[in-house]
Amino acid sequence: MKLNTLAACLVAALGLTLGAGGDGSLSLIGTAAAQAKVSPELGKHLTAVQGLLKGGKYKEALTKLRDAEGVANRSADENALIERMRFAGAQGAADPETMVRAYEALKNAGKLGGAENLQYMEAIAGTYSRNNANAQALNWAQRYLKEGGTSAAVKAIQTRSQFLSGDMGAVIKDTLAEIAAVEKAGQVPSRDKLNLLLAAAEKAKDSNAESVGVDKLLAYYPSKDVWAAALGRVAQKKGFSDRLVLDLFRLRLATGNMRGEPDYLEFATMAAQAGFPDEGMKALEAGFAAGVLGQGKEAARHQRMKEFLAKRVAEVKGASAAAIDAAKAVKSDGNALLPLGLAQAQRGDVKGGVALIEEGIAKGNLKRDDDGKLALGLAHFLGGDMAKAQAAWRGVKGTDGAGDIARMWIVHSRTAKK
Repeated sequence: MKLNTLAACLVAALGLTLGAGGDGSLSLIGTAAAQAKVSPELGKHLTAVQGLLKGGKYKEALTKLRDAEGVANRSADENALIERMRFAGAQGAADPETMVRAYEALKNAGKLGGAENLQYMEAIAGTYSRNNANAQALNWAQRYLKEGGTSAAVKAIQTRSQFLSGDMGAVIKDTLAEIAAVEKAGQVPSRDKLNLLLAAAEKAKDSNAESVGVDKLLAYYPSKDVWAAALGRVAQKKGFSDRLVLDLFRLRLATGNMRGEPDYLEFATMAAQAGFPDEGMKALEAGFAAGVLGQGKEAARHQRMKEFLAKRVAEVKGASAAAIDAAKAVKSDGNALLPLGLAQAQRGDVKGGVALIEEGIAKGNLKRDDDGKLALGLAHFLGGDMAKAQAAWRGVKGTDGAGDIARMWIVHSRTAKK
């Protein structure tokens, strides 16, 4: 039952047909109080209260209930009717404390049970939540769930209250469990649920939970804007290494998230300077194909850069054999073989490029082991071997952005065309 409808339903249930009982009393017929006998004096007051409730005059209805409470010698059923009306009026007046008082009176009198009990608890939790009384809303939501309630609205109240109270650990734990349950049922977690996980993880500085949220957003909702947000998040992370900016550009191009002329030109320049002129040329050509480069006042400069890169491609290709021989001759480490192998894969010789990277990794003493795994994964990716690419990337564990980039490549490779 929706939280804002219980008061209206109570009014309808309590209103009841007033008729003479066999002993001269009035009989109130309704879902909530079937055949409850009410004295004529009390019935007069309750009818007036009901009219105020129907008219949305909730505070006036609560005040009018005092007249009903002044009637002496009331039965247990009559007291229950008063408390139900008190509850309805208090919900309409956004007065959760009075709702709790009415609820506890009914509960103690044995007048609530089963589904109806849960409906009342849900209404209390919802009213506290709308009043931004997060601690009380959380308390009632948890009581409701403990008693077997399954309302998604109450679960949302629990999560909202935990989040606004700053209990990010609880939000993360519960949200991860909900996501796992949805996936186990063969369904897709909602985007809102994944965004909640991300928000809580960022506030808690929980990198593991954040990684889960990013990966699942990219896997289930791989739109351009989701990729853009994920890539931006990585670049802004504390500790992100400048050496990985080129890797980030690679992902931007692969996922269609280049942000205009500066991105294409910077990517092309960085790639050429790092020994990957073929990659730089492809970035430049992508900019021309997108209509971003080769247009307007800067068209001549773009063309000159394209001509420069074409010369660099030829120069690097001509010098590659000697460079590879020199790198192989180094016995102390395999660092020089990594970029040479990746460059060879980018030129189209994936098999040869992979062999060079693997030789470099086998030599050992690398400046950073993650660099070798990133390069190996990218070389396999260029060759269309997604399984081997993913296996290489799964070995990347760096907290300087390398691990994030590797995970994003894994996600992208699952949907990329071979």
